Amino acid sequence: MIANPPWDVVKPNGKEFLQSFAPTISKNNMTIKDFEKEKGKLLADPAIRAEWLAYQSGYPHLNAYFRRSEQFSSQTSVVNGKTAGTDLNLYKLFLEQTFRLLRDSGECGIVIPSGIYTDLGAKGLRELLFGKTEVTGLFCFENGSSNGVIFENVHRSFKFVVLSFRKGGETNDFPAAFMRHDVRDLKDFPGGIGMTLNMDLVRRLSPDSLSVMEFKSELDAEIAEKMLRFPLLGERLDEAWNLKLARELHMTDDSHMFRSEQKPGRLPLFEGKMIHQFRHDFATPKYWIDEKEGRAGLLKRNEIESGQIMHYQGYRLGFRDIAASTNERTLIATALPANVLLGNTINYSASLEDSNLLFLVGALNSFTADWVMRQKISSHVNQFYFYQLPIPG
Repeated sequence: MIANPPWDVVKPNGKEFLQSFAPTISKNNMTIKDFEKEKGKLLADPAIRAEWLAYQSGYPHLNAYFRRSEQFSSQTSVVNGKTAGTDLNLYKLFLEQTFRLLRDSGECGIVIPSGIYTDLGAKGLRELLFGKTEVTGLFCFENGSSNGVIFENVHRSFKFVVLSFRKGGETNDFPAAFMRHDVRDLKDFPGGIGMTLNMDLVRRLSPDSLSVMEFKSELDAEIAEKMLRFPLLGERLDEAWNLKLARELHMTDDSHMFRSEQKPGRLPLFEGKMIHQFRHDFATPKYWIDEKEGRAGLLKRNEIESGQIMHYQGYRLGFRDIAASTNERTLIATALPANVLLGNTINYSASLEDSNLLFLVGALNSFTADWVMRQKISSHVNQFYFYQLPIPG
């Protein structure tokens, strides 16, 4: 079976749907406020509103079917006893369907995003692949290079993988290659290009997620194994970091609080793109929030007493959520000033003393920590992978 399925998330896309009714709507270069304003005008038309409601109404049924159907049981990922929240993606559904359709000893070759071996939401599929098939090849491309791109209309830094497996048995080791740019390299794989990864090492490096780190050579694997001597940021042990991470405001769900002008009594809203290594002022704020309104929302959400000191009132560790492994730097962390509110593209911790905060910011911005994170993620430095970083205590 040979497949190159769609790579789309299974959920409604307002900008994409309404573009056909108004060419002024842009999928990329349009603020939330401008879109909501244009959307309100369009939905005032009864015919457009009826189509919009019909478009939206189908997705809950689709999601319910795919998440509850035994045929797609590997779409759900359970990590540390909790179900990992993730959007359904067509490539994941197609991958599981190919497994169901194959006979024993049948083989599949499929082209899908690299998230299959890194993303937390794909853990269930990795358990399926490693436990019920023999993975015969994991060959990853980065889409663009100085010689051009492999797939047009796909971002140059996007990574995808040519995955092959044979149904039946289990995977003990498998050939892998990462960050390739020329499709002709497939002729020399496996053998001349890449390396063999052992499942025992994969499990020790990512015991909770079975994520595959993007090693370029055997030396990379040795370095990663050596770093396992240090405690992980999320480990709950004496003499360890015991870090607690959180998020504050959602850029869509809480957008009704956003104001475009700075005025007395308003606090700046920090987004991921506004911070860089050791810097909280990499870009200027685009939105402000009335402190009373923002505080009331946080109090209600967190069910704490009104007079309590809140996280936004003190210094915090913050790191970018959106930061691809193909960027100049992937792990971007800084100390955040007091009296700022955070969008969901910044994860933060308020559980550190000042001296520990400064040390951790320095350690996280090191080449070593950045290297580890680059091997694990594709496009998001989420909390789970942050907790898995080994950092000297």
